[in-house]
Amino acid sequence: MGERVRGRTRTWRPAAVVVLLTALTGCSGFLVPAGEGEREPTPTARAATPPPSSVNPPPVADAPAQGPDPSRTATPTGTCPASGAVVTMGEVQAVMMSRAAVLTLTNCGSKPYRVDGYPSVQALGEDGERLPVKVNPAGSVFGQDKGPEPRTLKPGATVRSMLAWVSTQEGGELVMADALELAAAPDAGARVQPLEGHDIRYMDELNITAWRAELPE
Repeated sequence: MGERVRGRTRTWRPAAVVVLLTALTGCSGFLVPAGEGEREPTPTARAATPPPSSVNPPPVADAPAQGPDPSRTATPTGTCPASGAVVTMGEVQAVMMSRAAVLTLTNCGSKPYRVDGYPSVQALGEDGERLPVKVNPAGSVFGQDKGPEPRTLKPGATVRSMLAWVSTQEGGELVMADALELAAAPDAGARVQPLEGHDIRYMDELNITAWRAELPE
């Protein structure tokens, strides 16, 4: 067993089939306070510059007022994409040496959202480059894919899909991904789900079921 780097894509070659272990992990800004100048209370300084005491306070007061705003807008946690649909990934489940996670699509907008198809899932490398991991619209040991179910979601309503890590009979190279790009559909706004700290970073292929109100059985 060995590991090699193919461009920016890192791969790991297993002996026969993919053995995927599971682990889970779970962003911040900083505020630079305004500096304060020091002055020697000499008689000439006081006589020559009486106004500074009234000039210094405004810059000190203005700096904190501008600082918090950029730091808050730089953390998009919980924000709703322009498409009105947000996709989140749940905890990793393990069954018979296989791994899967539930994807949940939520209408986070204020208007009805039309759903008809499959999630858009793309494996990403450490620099955000797209990796050659095949994504199949299919079921797995976690449940069969029953196909698309057209639905119109009211604000706050959800549908779900099962994302499963699968291995092919051919085996071969496993691609190590640093994140997954998830979206309600190929033309919808995507979010990046980091996989750092997860052993599910090693991938052969991925299977996804269609968006439905109930998970497949």
